[in-house]
Amino acid sequence: MSLFRTKSLEQLIEAGRRPHGLKKVLGPVDLILMGVGAIVGTGIFVLTGTGATTAGPALVFSFIIAACACGFAALCYAELASTVPVSGSIYTYSYATLGEIVAWVIGWDLILEYGLNVSTVAVGWSGYFQSLLSGFGIAIPAALSAAPGSVQGVDTIMNFPALCVVLLITSVVSMGVRKSSKINNIMVAIKVAVVLLFIFVGTKHVQPQNWQPFAPFGSTGVLSAAALVFFAFIGFDAVTSAAEEVRKPERDLPVGIIGSLAICTVFYVAVAAIMTGIVPYQKFLGVDHPISLALQSAGETWVAGFVDLGAILGMTTVLLVMTYGQTRITFAMSRDGLLPKFLSNVHPKHGTPFITTWIVGIIFGGVAAFMPLRVLAELVNIGTLAAFCLVATAVMVLRRKRPDLKRSFRCPGVPAVPILAILMCLTLMSYLHWVTWVAFGVWMSIGIAVYFLYARSRSTLGLDAMNRSGRRQAVVHLTE
Repeated sequence: MSLFRTKSLEQLIEAGRRPHGLKKVLGPVDLILMGVGAIVGTGIFVLTGTGATTAGPALVFSFIIAACACGFAALCYAELASTVPVSGSIYTYSYATLGEIVAWVIGWDLILEYGLNVSTVAVGWSGYFQSLLSGFGIAIPAALSAAPGSVQGVDTIMNFPALCVVLLITSVVSMGVRKSSKINNIMVAIKVAVVLLFIFVGTKHVQPQNWQPFAPFGSTGVLSAAALVFFAFIGFDAVTSAAEEVRKPERDLPVGIIGSLAICTVFYVAVAAIMTGIVPYQKFLGVDHPISLALQSAGETWVAGFVDLGAILGMTTVLLVMTYGQTRITFAMSRDGLLPKFLSNVHPKHGTPFITTWIVGIIFGGVAAFMPLRVLAELVNIGTLAAFCLVATAVMVLRRKRPDLKRSFRCPGVPAVPILAILMCLTLMSYLHWVTWVAFGVWMSIGIAVYFLYARSRSTLGLDAMNRSGRRQAVVHLTE
């Protein structure tokens, strides 16, 4: 009953090839658009304003630093995902390299990361949606417009639009990855067009004097903003959760992971530079629609309207991909016996973990409805940074344990690149608020308790080991 028992890579790969496995329907374009769909959303439409007030125009460097940390981790992800193309992302890779207890911890971490990401984005989506409705003279009743205590001086009961959008996305994901992928591709194309429109129109209104001083808060401001806007890059790792549904994972997964991250980095840097060039960074304080504000200040009100629509679509695709990733993590943990078995049942018609999808949607839709945005956002970054550290560690461990393993994509510069990924992630984690660390510790403590009280004794790997041990003892007894 070792805490560090590992699952063989052959077992993991075979699990994804069984007839009752998930359908293989995704290609490289689907994966790139899935990654872009998950990344381009709340980060570019909301966090750019908060980041600008923390770093000033040097926000472009904050995005580059965050992108570098993600880039090093992405190279590690690409190697593992193409070598072990099975649902579960870093949870699966940890199970094969670092042991069951580590896999459980990171799986528990990912449940929090993906789930609260869905809830957080849903609250942001609700804000933009209500803003769009107000342009047509439509107002949602105040009591149903936000979570309790979210709006000072207003009695609110729940964020009804946030709950509705999560349940709507849940219904789409539950019907099958092919359908949700097509919807995602269409919405991604629209929001990318909106971002490109902002870049094209906004460039004409840039005033270089607004970039002075460039880094008003020094390196501390740049790094603090990098730790904050790291949230903007969360999503490319969701591509790896689709590994079991990719037609040619050894080729397409690295393309999807690295390609989506590169495209989004270019977008973020360009938008941050143009936005702070149009409007002085001080004016973004407390603003949750910074891109629209910049365009309105430049007199481009009609473009600002398109950006509002793009923000809604952008956050919708993030919800779609994050809900998808969350259900696949839960599916993989259930299949390994660490969570109840019914969570890994696949719908005979839709080929999806139908029950799991709806459970996840209802829970985190409820969280979005009743918890304020500021509370939801605290834990997402630290969970992701911890996951990235484990990805980099898993690559180094697997290189040592299985040098003979066929790798369709090899992370360059091992061990230097994985070590750089770990160091950069730990640096960004150090700039997060202490409350985040406390809350994260509480969640992980609950997870450890669940593992020892439930998951450890029901682990498929552990039960198989006990059965083999029992058979060996029976053979010895008969021989005697």
